[in-house]
Amino acid sequence: MTGPLLLPPSFAGIDATVLDDGGAVAFTLSNPLAGIAQAVAAAVAHPVLLHFRAARPIGTAALVIGGGGYTQLMIGREGIVVARWLNALGIDAHVLVHRFPDARTGPMAALQDVRRAMEMLRAGECPRVGVVGLSSGGHLGACLLAETGPRRPDFAVVGYAPISTNAAGFTVVPDKPPLEPPEKQAFYDAMRPDAQLAHAPPPAFIVYSANDPVVPVANAWRLAAAIADKGGHPEMHVFADAPHGFALDTEGLPVERWPDLCVAWLRQIGALDRV
Repeated sequence: MTGPLLLPPSFAGIDATVLDDGGAVAFTLSNPLAGIAQAVAAAVAHPVLLHFRAARPIGTAALVIGGGGYTQLMIGREGIVVARWLNALGIDAHVLVHRFPDARTGPMAALQDVRRAMEMLRAGECPRVGVVGLSSGGHLGACLLAETGPRRPDFAVVGYAPISTNAAGFTVVPDKPPLEPPEKQAFYDAMRPDAQLAHAPPPAFIVYSANDPVVPVANAWRLAAAIADKGGHPEMHVFADAPHGFALDTEGLPVERWPDLCVAWLRQIGALDRV
């Protein structure tokens, strides 16, 4: 059920759907004067889908989820910019602005939001629905690979995501302290996609940096191994030298070629075939 939708002024004119009963302003920005391509949500009161439709749609949709460590959300650089890149390929893209796990929402708020978003997209016109998630958005998107019904995506693109190294007992950093707020740590403890994958996972494209100072590359190996163990065949690219959060706009390094590799993979799995 959806209700009235109020967005920040800079988002006026963007097609959007609130995923709950709405009411107050859905989310606030850390810098209200920044353009939407640089927008960062500092707080989310109501989950929202921002709709970016391709000029020449091919029948594929993607749920796009930016990062921010579940304490902020990169709506612009890892969301809207990614959506427009997908639009150029003929893919309708829908950027999820999800709630954060905290004392107000509880540990599982983001998971509730991503499930609701997938249900909405499955009820739409596109017969193929995938997920594209970067950083914490990749963790949230990978959580959908544990689903067995309509919430499960037809393909997944996961970039530099903390799949399980934030979970207690599965860290690679010695004496890593618990994350704050406690609900965030509880969410990572509860949701380890590499340990919870359903059988026969959909095609997955995994891209990481080997020297990422924020998210250990061990997450890439864990996710790829889990997919293979469940009968899947992941496409994985690990770049030797790239910063965390390389997104689509890191230039001057080999990692700038990952979007081209992803397009080739999308074409190979049939996600770019016109329906």
